[in-house]
Amino acid sequence: MENGEKAAETVVVGNYVEMEKDGKASDIKSKLSDMFWHGGSAYDAWFSCASNQVAQVLLTLPYSFSQLGMLSGILFQLFYGILGSWTAYLISILYVEYRTRKEREKVNFRNHVIQWFEVLDGLLGKHWRNVGLAFNCTFLLFGSVIQLIACASNIYYINDNLDKRTWTYIFGACCATTVFIPSFHNYRIWSFLGLLMTTYTAWYLTIASILHGQVQGVKHSGPSKLVLYFTGATNILYTFGGHAVTVEIMHAMWKPQKFKSIYLFATLYVLTLTLPSASAVYWAFGDLLLNHSNSFALLPKNLYRDFAVVLMLIHQFITFGFACTPLYFVWEKLIGMHECRSMCKRAAARLPVVIPIWFLAIIFPFFGPINSTVGSLLVSFTVYIIPALAHIFTFRSSAARENAVEQPPRFLGRWTGAFTINAFIVVWVFIVGFGFGGWASMINFVHQIDTFGLFTKCYQCPPPVMASPPPISHPHFNHTHGL
Repeated sequence: MENGEKAAETVVVGNYVEMEKDGKASDIKSKLSDMFWHGGSAYDAWFSCASNQVAQVLLTLPYSFSQLGMLSGILFQLFYGILGSWTAYLISILYVEYRTRKEREKVNFRNHVIQWFEVLDGLLGKHWRNVGLAFNCTFLLFGSVIQLIACASNIYYINDNLDKRTWTYIFGACCATTVFIPSFHNYRIWSFLGLLMTTYTAWYLTIASILHGQVQGVKHSGPSKLVLYFTGATNILYTFGGHAVTVEIMHAMWKPQKFKSIYLFATLYVLTLTLPSASAVYWAFGDLLLNHSNSFALLPKNLYRDFAVVLMLIHQFITFGFACTPLYFVWEKLIGMHECRSMCKRAAARLPVVIPIWFLAIIFPFFGPINSTVGSLLVSFTVYIIPALAHIFTFRSSAARENAVEQPPRFLGRWTGAFTINAFIVVWVFIVGFGFGGWASMINFVHQIDTFGLFTKCYQCPPPVMASPPPISHPHFNHTHGL
């Protein structure tokens, strides 16, 4: 079996290395490009996964803890971290299976980026492709929307001279510049910097909360309502469901088969950021978080907080690009521009993708609650249910299992163990994530609309401070009169 795996790896990797390296001169310019711009190693994939996974949700996890309570918040993070790592592994197996089959048929991917819906199409047919495409594109669309909302929410805590809706207009224009980033190969330096930024922010939240101490009369009443409980749970499901771009990240690797455990290691690192920060902020502020979904709102304004806000703004620009780039690819393929050599023409063709994202961010500026809604209705299928079912149906026949490029791990029981885990994920996520989570998050989402309204200018902004009127003086009034 080992020899078969090595042969498969040769088939998978061979043409791809040539595709990326052909025609490159080994001058200083190309070396600098390789160092900062053109990444394809396992380390690049790890940075991409870890950087993309945590993003702005780092700021909403304390809000989820206030809904779930401390114990449930920690347990759900560990649980969905494991489930997310497993389904990312399944996606990587299906990608390698699809690519190996196609390259054995002499299909050339020189100017073509493989995407998840194409993997489903090649392995299971057009109906799977259509379902996968619908869920994946909708999730990535709203994932991009969430990044714009987060940008406006964060910058407001540095400069509140403009309302959050105006900031959304501004950052929508800024994020539109991601149309010039060709593919996930070109996120090498951005992924590295992005992870440094979230690492700083996570430890700032932790240390600042501990130094601040508990607010006077702090209460930790969560979980208090089922609606809040399942809303918080689906936000955590969303947190570890960031691998809707797994296939594109794998395709950017020189050796895609090395991806198998990368997402797990990325998740383990992310847990070292999310668990301490969410626990510390919830410990310090308790139930106040129920009305402050952005943790920055409760921490005192100082240089350290402002620096964290700026870093998160830059990181959200990067994450916007991560979420939007697969949508750019789908749009390019639809209009026949995907294999165009001119990056300027491709960038111009991509611009229409940004417009609906911009518009939706202005309609639904509900930072925090929108994460849970997207998690329950979209992430549950895109990231958990569809990959688990696709793995079962791809390898349901004994011939497919025998000829599989990658066999399931022995310590998990090979195919029986893999199918059992997949079935559990499908049932659990459908009932708890999509069912209860969808019910709870939609109630919460509708509540936000009823409370703040669509197109609200400044979601969860503090009310303006009214200047107190000057005291009325009575120069001729005798205070001792009548005594």
